[in-house]
Amino acid sequence: MSDETVTVRLHQRQDYQFDAHLGDGLPPMLCDEPPPLGQGTGPSPTQLLASAVGNCLAASLLFALRKYKQSADPLACEVTLHTGRNAERRLRVLDIQVRITLGVPAEAVDHLERILGSFEDFCTVTASVRAAIPVQVQVFDAHGAQLK
Repeated sequence: MSDETVTVRLHQRQDYQFDAHLGDGLPPMLCDEPPPLGQGTGPSPTQLLASAVGNCLAASLLFALRKYKQSADPLACEVTLHTGRNAERRLRVLDIQVRITLGVPAEAVDHLERILGSFEDFCTVTASVRAAIPVQVQVFDAHGAQLK
């Protein structure tokens, strides 16, 4: 992948609701703050951040698997994002925990140790977010065995 510039345009609908125009012919996505500020009619900024981190990590793992001609489909990813107050009492993202589950047992994947040792380094979003927010990643196989 080469260098790129991404532009997202947000237009306020009403109150805390915004339409996010992502470009490339994609339909706008309604974003909203949860109550009591907003109505919770769309994903919140923290949900979008969690989604971006999880999606990037799952896609990076998929890319690494395919590089070695391996399949672990279907991958599943669960992201837990914790918020809390900083010293100035401002609400901040404190940490992000990611759990990726392979769709197959570990023994069905060749080169798994090497794949698991490198895939995070190629996740653009997570590597960037980690500069400010701790991100913990765990990987499990289809039987629930923790691999990473």
